[in-house]
Amino acid sequence: MEKMRAMVLSECAKIETNPLKLTEIDKHQIQRPNEILLKIEACGVCHSQLHGIEGDWKDIGIPPNLPTVPGHELVGKVVQIGDSVSKFKVGDRAGITPLLEACKDCQYCKEGKEYLCESSIITGESFKGGYTEFITVTEDFATKVPDNMKSEYAAPLFCAGITAYKAVKAVEPKLHKKIGIFGIGGVGHMAIQFAKVENCDVIAFSRTQKHLDVAKRLGAVDSMTFSENQDEFLDKVKEKHGMLDAAIVFAPADIVTDTAIKSVKKGGLIVIATVGENPSFMAFEEKTIRGTLIGSTKDMEQVIKICNENNIEVISQAFPLESANEVLKKLKNSEIEARAVLIP
Repeated sequence: MEKMRAMVLSECAKIETNPLKLTEIDKHQIQRPNEILLKIEACGVCHSQLHGIEGDWKDIGIPPNLPTVPGHELVGKVVQIGDSVSKFKVGDRAGITPLLEACKDCQYCKEGKEYLCESSIITGESFKGGYTEFITVTEDFATKVPDNMKSEYAAPLFCAGITAYKAVKAVEPKLHKKIGIFGIGGVGHMAIQFAKVENCDVIAFSRTQKHLDVAKRLGAVDSMTFSENQDEFLDKVKEKHGMLDAAIVFAPADIVTDTAIKSVKKGGLIVIATVGENPSFMAFEEKTIRGTLIGSTKDMEQVIKICNENNIEVISQAFPLESANEVLKKLKNSEIEARAVLIP
């Protein structure tokens, strides 16, 4: 059996202890006629992966089993195809989102919301993850990547990009709608740009100055430092901008979610794209709180198209596969400007 290099997680532990170990594992082989084999060119490093590795999300069943190869936003070259594959040929480039597979039969799959499928298989939660050299996927769950799109640009689109796109869609964007985006990292910096494509006025909130600078450069009408002193923070926002029409929350902290809800006008809309406690919610204010999760294969095709046509900027830094632990440490300490990408 041919082998491949992979960063394997055998047990959840703090990233400072270097829990990912460089290991030789069996190279994935095509098992079914509708599968393609990708030689991975780049895999984005997502903040949710850090939570999984450190064991923060064990209570919601992540990771579902160990050992595992993390990594769930990746792009590669098709090096082999199964007998019944018609969507791809050898030499094409393709990407995979966190949705590696779904049943195609349940109500969600039939509604085109296959990412909600109860029996879905998630990329990076088994040996089928992106922190390695090869991966197989059925043709229906891979998306074509144009030849002119660099892999380190395209890889983050497959989780950060689709999450940002879907969250902006969920916030019901329209001309000059005043949207607060809370958390300007790998996902938030793309959400600013998708909201701009929809002609919204974005106000960006972050704890770190370099993220605020990025937000301004990418077209936010204002960027403000987030503070846990809630009353003072909300007064400042109101003074400068009045109540927001809507908010999107990417920062995984309950205080941020709570503050975002309070910053939105009565009858406004709050989209939560992170995991956390249920915030306090006043029914009489007629606010809508909506969750969001990646998106469908059709959504992914839209993301690639919009990014290609609108020159959406993806801020990424490339690192070798072996440095996954170090990269995740940097991410934890807010030292990554937006998205880190591992190159095998």
